[in-house]
Amino acid sequence: MHASVAQKRSAIESRLAGVGSVVVAFSGGVDSSLVACLAARTLHSRALAVTAVSPALATGELDAARAVAEAVGISHETIRTSELARAGYRANGRDRCYFCKTELYESLGAIAAARGYAAVASGANADDLGDWRPGLRAAAEHDVIHPLVDADVTKAEVRELARHLGVPSAAKTASPCLASRIPYGTPVDADVLARIDRAEAAVRALGFSELRVRHHGDLGKLELPADDLERAVAPGWREALCAAIRSAGYSRAAIDPEPFRSGALNAAFINVESLTWRVGATK
Repeated sequence: MHASVAQKRSAIESRLAGVGSVVVAFSGGVDSSLVACLAARTLHSRALAVTAVSPALATGELDAARAVAEAVGISHETIRTSELARAGYRANGRDRCYFCKTELYESLGAIAAARGYAAVASGANADDLGDWRPGLRAAAEHDVIHPLVDADVTKAEVRELARHLGVPSAAKTASPCLASRIPYGTPVDADVLARIDRAEAAVRALGFSELRVRHHGDLGKLELPADDLERAVAPGWREALCAAIRSAGYSRAAIDPEPFRSGALNAAFINVESLTWRVGATK
């Protein structure tokens, strides 16, 4: 492990130790898994990982989170969140994540307050500051701490640290909530989320691991990384993939000829607004 990364690990541990006890917003992705791992090592029984369960959580993600929590030795619980009850979330504007994270952090804050935990911690990393992340505004409003941001840890450094510490999700690809597959302005509802989930599960069953099925009304459009595209459009595969998507309830299916790129939907919105969350966020 690079010396600079080792120093950043120490900075994360010092941040957590200074807080004294923490509830980790835990998705099971590599970022929150690293925070959970270091919280468990630093705070022991004073660290709790909590995973939010809702219709927006993809099949398999909860089981994966449980496995990671057990591997890193942190106490783990689940809660039911009700972001779909929030009109701002259902409307699916470009600030949808603000309403989702407000629901999450209100719920986690209530747990922390009731049980005497000093803070709620997220897995946001330094690279997130350059992306469109309205959820970070919700975090600031709820005094959520960001140990990885405070230590200036990038995504690549998160993965390096996670590999060094033996975190099972070190190589896990990003898996944002299912609502991220719905274009901004198209309303979110439980039936649409379930259809997307079924379509993606059907594609995974054919041996593809990193993917998105974008929802466009009766059309499900599959996005795959460049390495998988050639196979996907080969004779036989295209038909099988489109049939898998239609089996989920879409009347039409297509494979996007452009390679999948995480965060592409947000590219148009990255600007100074995404940085305003930082004010007061490190209390």
